[in-house]
Amino acid sequence: MPEPNKMPVQLITVDEVVRAADGLARQVLDSGFQPDCIVAIARGGFMPARFLCDFLRVHKLLSLKVEHYTSGARAKQPAAVTVPLAGGVRGERVLLVDDVNDSGDTLAAARPHLEGFQPAAVRTAVLHEKAGTSCRADFHSQAVQEWRWILYPWAVIEDVGQFAREMDPAPNSPADLHARLQQDYGLALSTAELDRVIRYNRLDY
Repeated sequence: MPEPNKMPVQLITVDEVVRAADGLARQVLDSGFQPDCIVAIARGGFMPARFLCDFLRVHKLLSLKVEHYTSGARAKQPAAVTVPLAGGVRGERVLLVDDVNDSGDTLAAARPHLEGFQPAAVRTAVLHEKAGTSCRADFHSQAVQEWRWILYPWAVIEDVGQFAREMDPAPNSPADLHARLQQDYGLALSTAELDRVIRYNRLDY
């Protein structure tokens, strides 16, 4: 994986998230798997899981948390469940959902934890799956062949703020930050997005 201070980044829009979740839901239906419960892997899996609940008409939504990546592609090793599943799934068909399957470590940590609660069956689903993953999801909407950081709309402030803080020398203006994001990450934020990054990260330009 490239160093976090210079790497390709793909910004995913909300509409793209909805279309990807729709694609996942269709795959699940076509497979014949009918989940009784959806479990989101916090935090990235929350929004995809909620869309899948809506599309698949599943009313039971639970979560667990796996810590692996922090903001801006900073990794913590090893991946581990840090907030356990809160709720029973014994005898139920469970769909475990995350946003992206990168190294595979998150699914590799989450699935055995979930299986310890004795569900009838577990399937895994992600919006994006990278080619280098060591643990394939059962369902994925899009395959990512060439590695890049996938930036979802629910992580723009956190991730781009981290990118900005790691720039050396530090940007001296919003315009400088905008240019550096394009140069180092191939990332073109709108004026509103850039303003939110600066405001909520309390960046003093």
